[in-house]
Amino acid sequence: MAGIGFELKKLFAKKGVLNSAKAYGYAAVICTGPMLLGVLLLLGIMALCSIFEVGLHTRELLICMITYTLLASVTVSSFFSMVVTRYVADMLFEEKKEAVLPAFWGSTVIMLAVGSILYGVFLVFSGATLLQGILCFTLFGELIIVWNAMSFLSAIKDYKGIFLSFLTSVAVSILLGAFLLWLKLPVIESLLFSVSVGYGVMLIWDVILLHRYFPHTKLGAFTFMRWIDAFLPLALSGFFMNIGMFSHLVIMWFSDIGVQVHGLFYGAPWHDVPALLAFMTALMTTVNFVVSVEVNFYPKYRNHYSLYNDKGTIDNIKQAEKEMIGTLKTELFYTALKQLLFTAAVIALGGYLLDLLPLGFNEVMRGYFRTLCVGYGVYAIGNMLMLILLYFTDYKGALITTAVFAAATVGLTLLSLLFSSIYYGFGFLIAAMIFAVVCAVRLDYFTKRLPYYILSVQPLVSEDRSGMFTRLGVFLSDKLEETKK
Repeated sequence: MAGIGFELKKLFAKKGVLNSAKAYGYAAVICTGPMLLGVLLLLGIMALCSIFEVGLHTRELLICMITYTLLASVTVSSFFSMVVTRYVADMLFEEKKEAVLPAFWGSTVIMLAVGSILYGVFLVFSGATLLQGILCFTLFGELIIVWNAMSFLSAIKDYKGIFLSFLTSVAVSILLGAFLLWLKLPVIESLLFSVSVGYGVMLIWDVILLHRYFPHTKLGAFTFMRWIDAFLPLALSGFFMNIGMFSHLVIMWFSDIGVQVHGLFYGAPWHDVPALLAFMTALMTTVNFVVSVEVNFYPKYRNHYSLYNDKGTIDNIKQAEKEMIGTLKTELFYTALKQLLFTAAVIALGGYLLDLLPLGFNEVMRGYFRTLCVGYGVYAIGNMLMLILLYFTDYKGALITTAVFAAATVGLTLLSLLFSSIYYGFGFLIAAMIFAVVCAVRLDYFTKRLPYYILSVQPLVSEDRSGMFTRLGVFLSDKLEETKK
């Protein structure tokens, strides 16, 4: 992420509205690309269904299939995403670029193997037709690769290439979907195929970028597995964060506002559509975090830590720490303020904007939208604080905060089912507040004891952190070598 901030600083150094807009656009796509693409495609599909007068049941089943596939893929990849990001950072720091590409393919193979079995079993019993199941399964595999590629692409400075792959994917999916519906082909199959083609374009483009940037080698594809043992809190933090963000959607599918669309496909349209749009508002902080905190905070952070390595005096270290913490507080405050103001503006204007969209909003959906806008806005602030904990390598703190978030979201959402349906969404909102408060308390505790954590917590001797995942990596590497002979 520091590399991203360094490059964005160059972009923001250029004056003009267009240059600023370009930098914000690059930051949005790089940091939220696959999920932003998924949301835009779902909205685009809803619009196409409205334009071509697709029946309600068909529309709901299609949205369920795409949503299930998105959530299944992000759940599988969430366990690996933070670990592989750490692995890439370590390899680049050690100037071992040749170790990156094998890890990409190794981690992709593992996620595809695990995910395909689990999601494949679900699809077999889901009630989907054979063609629908094949299309959902194909989309799932593409999403796994795209999620993983974005973790590795954070090291690449080809922002224009990443941005163009994103725009091309959206355009191809929507235009192809409209064309197939115009030909009066089966709706579900046509739009699933269109979305698969769109993500396929992004997948191929991103993989080409990776192969263009990182050298081709025959190093072990499963060496990165040792990083899971060494940084297991990172893996668990990613998984818990995903549970905290999306588990309330799944619980709502089985509430009294949920419906059985077809077979094992359940949904809660009155809640899902507002949640989808509300989630978009959280992207405001994600982008501003990278642009503001990364660009302005990182130089202070780097200067402070370099003094420990470059024989800085105690006075210099104290002064650098004071400047770093001061900059951090300022950037966090203004980034949080921007999110809150943006959320307030969306809520104030939401009634007018929602009427312009062909989504069939009613008063209950508007209420859910307002509640979830606040919830996702507060979540975004908590997520920003959690990312700063990771910046300071407080992996224990990140694990605690994300575990609390996951437990609170599940527990409070289940508790909300005991009340009237008009209060649905408040479980996630309160969980997000708890998450933000816990993150703020942990960050304050950690930064007040920063010299202790830098100098006194590190192990005196090298630790062997190999375990189950390391042994699995060695086993897979041996099997791979046997197949080559």
